[in-house]
Amino acid sequence: MRKKIAVVGAGHVGATVAQLTAYKELGDVVLVDVVEGVPQGKGLDLLESGSLEGFDSNIIGTNDYKDTANSDVVVITAGIPRKPGMSRDDLLSVNAKIVKSVTESIVKHSPDCIIIVVSNPLDIMAYLALKVSGFEKNRVIGMAGVLDSARFRAFIAMELGVSQEDVQAMVMGGHGDSMVPLLRYSTVSGIPITQLMSEERASKLADRTRNGGGEIVGLLKTGSAYYAPGSSAAQMVESIIRDKKRIIPCAAYLEGEYGINGLFVGVPVKLGAKGVEEIIKIELTRDELASLLKSAEDVKESVGKLEF
Repeated sequence: MRKKIAVVGAGHVGATVAQLTAYKELGDVVLVDVVEGVPQGKGLDLLESGSLEGFDSNIIGTNDYKDTANSDVVVITAGIPRKPGMSRDDLLSVNAKIVKSVTESIVKHSPDCIIIVVSNPLDIMAYLALKVSGFEKNRVIGMAGVLDSARFRAFIAMELGVSQEDVQAMVMGGHGDSMVPLLRYSTVSGIPITQLMSEERASKLADRTRNGGGEIVGLLKTGSAYYAPGSSAAQMVESIIRDKKRIIPCAAYLEGEYGINGLFVGVPVKLGAKGVEEIIKIELTRDELASLLKSAEDVKESVGKLEF
């Protein structure tokens, strides 16, 4: 039997997740949205590309959560996007109401699923989804570090004029301005980037990574990024559905790891069929750990503003 993937929110990010999961034939896809006609139209359009792209996944669009019943993985992208001048935290109160309602509907129809949260502010929305769902902590994951690391990898490749395929990068912390790109754990074919460029150049790329989402919002003016976020979520879905057990940075619920307790923070995890199967503990310098704890404090402050 094919796996079933529900994508909640048929905007740019959700549609991209649906497209990539279908193209990878990870399972049948249900695209859900509150706006009548939008998920149905996008779902049908995507289905009609099957003969061209060579996939047989079934795709439907719907306004009814009943159609998502018994999903294996649910990706939450619902919520309003960032606009110029807005921080991720500015979205908190509006998107909290949306994510709470979505999570309740997911739990009702797919009580055994794994939830991937994409909605911003991401770490706080993942925390909300965990508390509302009552799921085990390994079954609720935030898409953050995958995207932030992908941006860092792209900037490193652009700076050095090398293939992105050969670049690996690690970004930890909250999905916001205090995220922690780790220069020591970022490499090109195993060579630390600090051996390939000055620390000053590398630090500038780290700063650009921290502001990567805002840079795109500023350029688009009427929306936020969706290609890279969609690809990031699809990579997570693939690792879960195919039990690949990839080691990738995700927002995971920590209970003492790295000295952080009761928060979703980006850390490297092993991602497989059970969701977060292991939180990977890497050695950090005193400064790196201090930066991570500062980022966690920012997440904690935002969680304190959450009402549900």
